[in-house]
Amino acid sequence: MNAASADYGKPLPARTGLTGEFYRWCALGELRFQCCEDCGRHRHVPRELCAHCGSPNWVWARSSGRGKVFSWTEVVRPLHPAFAADAPYAPVIVELDEGVRLLTRVIDCAPAALEIGMPVELAMTQVSDDVWLPCFRRSGD
Repeated sequence: MNAASADYGKPLPARTGLTGEFYRWCALGELRFQCCEDCGRHRHVPRELCAHCGSPNWVWARSSGRGKVFSWTEVVRPLHPAFAADAPYAPVIVELDEGVRLLTRVIDCAPAALEIGMPVELAMTQVSDDVWLPCFRRSGD
């Protein structure tokens, strides 16, 4: 994470290297993950080699933006003061249809209403002039 944005007031993700490429796709409104050209598996966090087959061959593949709540925790006392006004909130792990898991937030759901397996869909959220975060909202699926 980088220094906090003056407007957003919270730490922003690094926007260099492969992580920067991931967030540049987000700024275009697209959630993309690396997909191995040899074994076909998607991966996140971005890295040079496939963790399954070791291949250096990959492309950015567009995600369906659909997934399910895999797990979450409720934060009552944030360790970082920038998140104090948000508490209680729930960092959520969403498992996307592509098999990738992403630490994110479900923006329209209180922590007490979250359920394992709850269907969610992408709700790209702008937090600064050039940073969009892949958040999610409940889906009717």
